[in-house]
Amino acid sequence: MYLDSTKLLLVCLGLLVRYGVTLWPHSGQDSPPLYGDYEAQRHWQEVTVNLPVADWYVNTTDNDLLYWGLDYPPLTAYHSYLVGLVGQKLNSSYVELNTSRGMQTQKHKLFMRLTVIASDLIVLFPAAFMFSSKNYLTVSTLLAYPGLILIDHGHFQYNNISIGMALVAVAFILRGRDVLASAFFVAALNYKQMELYHALPFFFYLLATCARQKTWAGKIYKLVKIGLTVIFSFGLIWSPFILLGQNSLLQVVLRIFPFNRGLFEDKVSNFWCALDVVIKLKQQMAVPDLAKLCLGTTFTLSLPSNIHLLFSPSRNIFLLSLVNTSLVFFLFSFQVHEKSILLAAIPVALLTFLGMDYSMNMVVPWFLTISTFSMLPLLIKDGLLIPTLSLSILYLTMAINYEQFTPVKDKYQTRTQSPVPVRPPTTFQLCLKICMVISLSGCLVLTILSTTYPPPVRYPYLWPLAVSVYSAAHFIAFALFFHYLQFTAGEESHLHSQKKTN
Repeated sequence: MYLDSTKLLLVCLGLLVRYGVTLWPHSGQDSPPLYGDYEAQRHWQEVTVNLPVADWYVNTTDNDLLYWGLDYPPLTAYHSYLVGLVGQKLNSSYVELNTSRGMQTQKHKLFMRLTVIASDLIVLFPAAFMFSSKNYLTVSTLLAYPGLILIDHGHFQYNNISIGMALVAVAFILRGRDVLASAFFVAALNYKQMELYHALPFFFYLLATCARQKTWAGKIYKLVKIGLTVIFSFGLIWSPFILLGQNSLLQVVLRIFPFNRGLFEDKVSNFWCALDVVIKLKQQMAVPDLAKLCLGTTFTLSLPSNIHLLFSPSRNIFLLSLVNTSLVFFLFSFQVHEKSILLAAIPVALLTFLGMDYSMNMVVPWFLTISTFSMLPLLIKDGLLIPTLSLSILYLTMAINYEQFTPVKDKYQTRTQSPVPVRPPTTFQLCLKICMVISLSGCLVLTILSTTYPPPVRYPYLWPLAVSVYSAAHFIAFALFFHYLQFTAGEESHLHSQKKTN
């Protein structure tokens, strides 16, 4: 009964916070002619409901790809189609071809906001509860993470679906259900291609589990079983486009991977944008060469973590490899968006599931707060400054005082043994705490400057650039720390192994 009430309380609090954020503006609100991601999601519903599948990713008279053309994999298109059908039943004007562009009525906003909340209830929340532990720390961290809430329910996207399916895949990996993990990760990847950030750890961990079977027959059988699962899942999802022929299939792939966009667009908190302050690679190299540079750098820097995972395929190492690989991809990939930091933040949140020492109890909320801060220019642009500050303070308050919120045994219960003395913090832990306070103070200073002091006329993008460079420096430092942790921490060191959870 207690467990059920705790779950219900977490769900209700999660929904309450999300609904509060929906009352604030969304991306591109009252900003014609293209508006923003809100209009992109609505337009995809319009396209998929009114046009045949063959035209979804093709430039036609009724599908101008320059106006928010579909550029996500097929599962996103299918989801847009289903949501569009519901919207059409409620009010056909929501998805009328060509005439519905820029719709922002209050009823339509309510409908769109509720579809994201429904996605949370159907996908993200059940996925988060697969990481339930005695104190629900991981569930609380996943549901209270400000970055995901602000982007999905403020800015407006459906990251909760791809992230939710990826969480299910990770949960099945931790349970030893490799076939189900493969199927769910393929689904996540086919909803948003950015799940490639997590692909290498899944590949190397599953390959390692195949190699560790006792007999050659067992190795081959497991490899074939996982391989067929991946092929069948991809084939099923892509079947409408496969049946349409090679040209249709190629058009979808080209839309999903638009290499002609350039190294980066807005000020994003990664290595290339920070380097641009001193070295203008975008002006010195052609786009194809930049793409090759990013590919080579990303693949090379992500290999150590994944090779280590291949030869030491424990659950701890798998989660740390997810963190390290996604951070490397965010820092060094081609055409990275500021919102992609969510793909590194979620694996960091999962580290709470392993059981952590005092140091990691600070590092996780510190990283999640910096990841939210790194999106500050985007969130200010969307009119979401107040919910950003509020959710960040709320999350930090919860994370720092979480032990006080968790239940304790009956205080009248007879004590059977003496309490274990609490060890004082080490010098390293004290230094880490000081660094965290200084770091978050810097975030506060940059936030005040960004919102109260206009930048010099000569440097109109000074504050967004300062935020991106400041955050990028943190992410590089975190990447080094988590790599160190992966290569030095065994099952019984900084991260402690947790038994299989039902």
